[in-house]
Amino acid sequence: MKILMLTPYLPYPLWSGGQIRTYNLLKKLSQKHQITLFSFIRDNEEKKYIRNLKEYCKDVKVFLKRSPWSVKSFMLAGVTYYPLVVCMYLRSQVKDAISQAVEKEHFDLIHAETFYVMPNIPQNDIPIILVEQTIEYLVYRHYTHNVNFLPMKLLMNWDVTKILFWEKRFWKKATRVVAMSGADRRQMQKISPGLNVDLVPNGVDTEFFSFKKFKNSAEKKIILFVGNFKWLQNREAVSILIRSIWPQIKKSLPDAKLWIIGKFPTTEILNFASSSVTVSSDINDIKKVYLQADVLLAPIYGPGGTRYKILEAMASGLPVVTTPTGIEGLDCIYGKEVLIGKKPVDLANETIKVLTDDGLYKNLVQNGRRLVESQFNWKTVASSLDRIYEEAAMKKQQ
Repeated sequence: MKILMLTPYLPYPLWSGGQIRTYNLLKKLSQKHQITLFSFIRDNEEKKYIRNLKEYCKDVKVFLKRSPWSVKSFMLAGVTYYPLVVCMYLRSQVKDAISQAVEKEHFDLIHAETFYVMPNIPQNDIPIILVEQTIEYLVYRHYTHNVNFLPMKLLMNWDVTKILFWEKRFWKKATRVVAMSGADRRQMQKISPGLNVDLVPNGVDTEFFSFKKFKNSAEKKIILFVGNFKWLQNREAVSILIRSIWPQIKKSLPDAKLWIIGKFPTTEILNFASSSVTVSSDINDIKKVYLQADVLLAPIYGPGGTRYKILEAMASGLPVVTTPTGIEGLDCIYGKEVLIGKKPVDLANETIKVLTDDGLYKNLVQNGRRLVESQFNWKTVASSLDRIYEEAAMKKQQ
């Protein structure tokens, strides 16, 4: 089939979960389909990565997104019904370019990643697959709860209301809607009763991530956090980790080290560095990081999606300690593939436990790797999405 894919980011380099997902799906789907990729970029420097995608795409076109803090973004959010997250991507030149491409190429399908790029798709009769990496309404509502300045809270609540309205509207407009996890699918159907939602989880390259050698509990331990700090969930998680979890771990394991890794760290995150805490934003080979670390600690409380860091850690033979929110959508069992804690004190205790119990450590490592090999490899994930493509295209022909 001839497919137009529209994404809110360029799927290379692999700095975020969305980029990892789209890049790997492009690799697999391009073996069967002819894909034209339209992507948004933050600055013109990203154009140098287009060549990395042309191996899998017939054509790649990029468009500059607006900063969320730009005057134009705020003006559009103020004078239209669209929320700020839509206004960042709302560009007439994108809509015109898609119109021209649709007329010229006669696509069989349009694949849109995230609802907030949907307003750029002109009216047409081509089936649209809308893939929601997270439920944006829930993400922004989570952070609005923590805002105390009343005028800002009221403004943000109004924007959250608009996000909810447009998410539901575009879910209903799409031919098929895809969620990342069972938890997200249930939430979407709760928000929009009767909505038919397909499930296509995230995946991991089990051939790329090497299985690490076991280190016994007597050795010094490296506790790892991985995350792209453009995302609010990761910034919140690191703050909780440093302030509420790490001091408790250090009391029991004074020789332990914390390694925080992620692109785009804020000044606050960079200032967390100390004699026992390393903050790295320039790591190019995450595979080596997982091989050096001893446990992945992910105190995720922000809702949405499935977490690549958890899948990658499991593939690498690294045990995982996280929250119920952090493990949503992966169908893991406590004590078998993962350790789970709700509160910071629970997460600290679970981390200490796995680092001092060799038997538990080995079981988590073996079961985690087995899980990702069987359920979260990219070939299986791409096959699920391909089936949805075929069904959507067939529906149009009927």
